[in-house]
Amino acid sequence: MFISAVNTISLYAIPLILLSITTYGVIKKVKVYEVFTEGAKEGFNTAIRVIPFLTAMLVAIGVFRASGAMDYFSKLVAPITNAIGMPSEVLPMALMRPLSGGGASGIMNGLFAEFGPDSLIGRMASVMNGSTDTTFYVLAVYFGSISIKKTRHALSAGLLADAAGLLSAVIITNIMFG
Repeated sequence: MFISAVNTISLYAIPLILLSITTYGVIKKVKVYEVFTEGAKEGFNTAIRVIPFLTAMLVAIGVFRASGAMDYFSKLVAPITNAIGMPSEVLPMALMRPLSGGGASGIMNGLFAEFGPDSLIGRMASVMNGSTDTTFYVLAVYFGSISIKKTRHALSAGLLADAAGLLSAVIITNIMFG
């Protein structure tokens, strides 16, 4: 019964939200279509401004992976990660996650193929992926698109949050599945 209700709600949620927003706009006498197309135009202009920063970030990620720097760093800190209960196999994904969500997902899929999604490594990679963000990507794209040069504490706060997410993922995964 409950599952059926949730399925029905999820089926109609987005259309109802869109209909509600449109109806509210019409009631408030907003030219909904014109406002929508103006917003789409602004979004397109923002995308054009973001492309150079996105390209630079993707090139940097490619160089980091192709140069072997990620593998070297992973081997260097493996004794530390093993001491805290983090298998060294998930370290490349943990390192990639602040840089690129797609890159981290690719590494995670490789871990799934090698160890299985229900293994401790697969589960830990999944929890890490959900507990962290693409910090450098977010900073490069969002701050770059609006020309902010001084990010103040955004990078350190973002990386601290990522570290907390990674450590929490290791602890919780080991408690739940270890």
